[in-house]
Amino acid sequence: MLAALTLTTGVAALLLAAWCGWAAHRDQPTKDWHFIGMAVVSVLALAQLIVGIVLLARGEDPAQGTTIFVAYLLGAFACVPAAGFMSLAERTRWGSVTVAAGGVVLAVLEVRLHDIWGG
Repeated sequence: MLAALTLTTGVAALLLAAWCGWAAHRDQPTKDWHFIGMAVVSVLALAQLIVGIVLLARGEDPAQGTTIFVAYLLGAFACVPAAGFMSLAERTRWGSVTVAAGGVVLAVLEVRLHDIWGG
């Protein structure tokens, strides 16, 4: 796995979480700018998904098993978009809290992906 991509995705997810957490603190729902941030983080997660699949296709194996690695890759890719869709349904501060929680979850998944790969 590319450590730089994993680190970048995790940091971007934490920045998104802090940004949306600040919006929730100010009693604001997610706004268009937040969705742009979610798109950036989602593109990073998509890039990581593609890199992970390419590495597996080249014959490289994660230290803790391919199945769990693919499951974490898919979960990391779906985490922020799912939180974004949920925030559309909840147009209060709790929508911002949902996205902030999704960012934190993605950051934790990034750490776990690094561990699963053998880092």
